[in-house]
Amino acid sequence: MELANNIHLSYCTNIHPAETWEETFAALRDHALTVRDQLSKETGESPAFALGMRLSAVAATELLAGDQLEQFQSWLVRENAYVYTINGFPFGAFHGTRVKEKVYQPDWTTAERLNYTLNLFKIIAELAPIQAGGSVSTLPGSFKEFQADEDLIFQNLYACAEHIAVLAKQHAKDLHLGLEPEPLGHFENTEESLAFFQRFNSWAEQHGKDQTLIQQHIGINYDTCHFALEYDDCFTALNAFAEAKIRISKIHLSNALSIDLSNDDALASIRSFDEPTYLHQVLTKAPNGKIQRHRDIPEFFAYLDRQAANFELLGEARVHFHIPLYADPDAPLGSTRDHAEAALAYISQHPQTCPHLEMETYTWGVLPAAMQLPIHQQLTQEYLWTLKTLESKNA
Repeated sequence: MELANNIHLSYCTNIHPAETWEETFAALRDHALTVRDQLSKETGESPAFALGMRLSAVAATELLAGDQLEQFQSWLVRENAYVYTINGFPFGAFHGTRVKEKVYQPDWTTAERLNYTLNLFKIIAELAPIQAGGSVSTLPGSFKEFQADEDLIFQNLYACAEHIAVLAKQHAKDLHLGLEPEPLGHFENTEESLAFFQRFNSWAEQHGKDQTLIQQHIGINYDTCHFALEYDDCFTALNAFAEAKIRISKIHLSNALSIDLSNDDALASIRSFDEPTYLHQVLTKAPNGKIQRHRDIPEFFAYLDRQAANFELLGEARVHFHIPLYADPDAPLGSTRDHAEAALAYISQHPQTCPHLEMETYTWGVLPAAMQLPIHQQLTQEYLWTLKTLESKNA
């Protein structure tokens, strides 16, 4: 939906298992429209409904075949809906199988990742309203464990920027790619993101490339869960990106778990979030400010077992497990929801920062039963929380 100051809000449909275009369209028809109707009943309003689509590589190829895209455009018109953003982080299967580090494959050193992303831009260039423009989010280049060749990342990202620029001119739309930092990504926090873009711009200068293409068409997909996991301050981070002229392509509104490491019950509660599908990186912050990173929940507990540490000296732990924005986990668990609230406060004060907001709680299918609501109810509640929070920040 369109909010004040040409800001657009949706939920990300990566919450729905769908790998083919047929499955993706069925999710939009059967789930997204149900959420739209429930939200309309709650608010008494029926604005054009924005869709934040997740398209796999297979689905994107199928949507571009024949007259599928034209048929989809006609359906959007009939349903008073529009698409302004696409989640292009997961290339392949994202539900019901072991995803873990495979979500970073293929990475930005490969032609497969480039071609997939170009397909997404062909789609969003056609679908996005002119006034909204179109964004695509993607992984932060690679995964640290892969030790990726950064020159190849720069080459492919710049080639992508060149293609985006052509499409933007052809369609007279603002089109942009958002790289999404997250724990253990090729770059993962404010400091590493700034350094990555500085190296990217230096690479462009050394190779006689137009750096303005980077500034216009490649930026950050700011996920509030991920930056909270890194213990970064939201206002400081967004101000730093603005000062460095790194655009914020999209803001993912999402929420992570936090615990007090001195609380034995909290530690025990975290074990229920250990599941085999996604990576759940754990970052601890000691009272002296030292941050330690653990690849997943089992590695975190193995570290604790090895250390036989005084947990009171370990401080806080934050866990990469997306929980609903409105949810207050049962004690002794906490959340990082204040970072999402800070992002909405920042947008209220600086509406030019980013026109695209997307709620992203893709873990519904693996949430502990006590935290699950029926999926349409959960998504409707996330909309209501976001709209209420924005209203309070604008008051």
